[in-house]
Amino acid sequence: MGSPALRTLRYVRSWITGRADVRARELVLDRDGTAVPATLVTPAAPSRPLPAWVVLHGITRPGRFHRQMVRFIRALAEGGMAVLVPEVPEWRKLDPAPRLTTPSVLAGLRALEGLGDLVAADRVGLVGFSFGSPQALLTSAHPALLGRLAGVVGFGGYLDLERTLVFQFSGRHEWRGERYLLRPDPYGRWIAGANYLTSVPGCEDAGEVAGGLWRLAAAAGDAGVAAWDPCFDAAKEAIRATLAPRWRTLFDLFAPPSHREPDQERGEEMARLLAAAVRRREPTLEPGSSLQDVPGPVHLIHGRKDRLIPFSEVLRLAEALPQKALARSTLTRLFAHSAQDFLPGWRESAREAAGFLRALSGMMGVV
Repeated sequence: MGSPALRTLRYVRSWITGRADVRARELVLDRDGTAVPATLVTPAAPSRPLPAWVVLHGITRPGRFHRQMVRFIRALAEGGMAVLVPEVPEWRKLDPAPRLTTPSVLAGLRALEGLGDLVAADRVGLVGFSFGSPQALLTSAHPALLGRLAGVVGFGGYLDLERTLVFQFSGRHEWRGERYLLRPDPYGRWIAGANYLTSVPGCEDAGEVAGGLWRLAAAAGDAGVAAWDPCFDAAKEAIRATLAPRWRTLFDLFAPPSHREPDQERGEEMARLLAAAVRRREPTLEPGSSLQDVPGPVHLIHGRKDRLIPFSEVLRLAEALPQKALARSTLTRLFAHSAQDFLPGWRESAREAAGFLRALSGMMGVV
């Protein structure tokens, strides 16, 4: 099955070249009586039994078919592992629905166990991307999953919902007194507004605004284009024109034209109101104290210049985990939710590549 170093080498080669000698097949899983699709990718000529991963996609329209997701799971399988990606249809519809995380993972585990000696049942890890990252951490502590996972890997997760939303409106975040400012990807605040705006006091009747934000987020996901792209300005204008005049200023707070950013102070206030609304309606969207029950080992990887979830959130996640559970936390400029982070020179590139390879090798050693 190969050492972690050999798996990492095969993964990197596949990621760079786009080539992978793998077999992909579609399955149908039973998620507590609901049939949901899944993709299973294995080496074309597997050595039995294979270590395996269950991978959770994020809140995105392409779901398991996201281009980067497909490339990731093929590269993992090229490294000599089985990779199963259960669809969470609700997440593809941009509904966070955290209650469905554990049933989705359990359905994936049952499917892997049903493959007989193809998969080593005691060597299965869980990977979560973006929204799926804190969900993966939380679900690993569920009683039905204790002892069934070899470890958890989280890419691009968060700990504090309010801080994350403040960043998504204003671009501001801080870590241990150091303040940072970065233009945020508006996709996150569109998702939050689409799902929770009508739970904010005074916005109970703002369903048309929430619906407009949902359409923008769906359009960005369907197009595979960064949400701040000017190509969405026409859609914003069209949606705004359908709104009652009293709601247009609110819509502008979430979705101003691409050449403007939201008013920082008003945006941060809306972020706090939205966070409070989410905590009332869906408290499990925020990891919080439940992380103390995560068994580990946990590997966290986050983009240093991530524009959707700030890097300070992975540092908070790492601090909140039990010391015995956290295996490694890595900040890198070679991963991000949206915009490419261009490196300034070969020395910085070499340094980042070495750190990222160490993080990948640690991940490969989980199973």
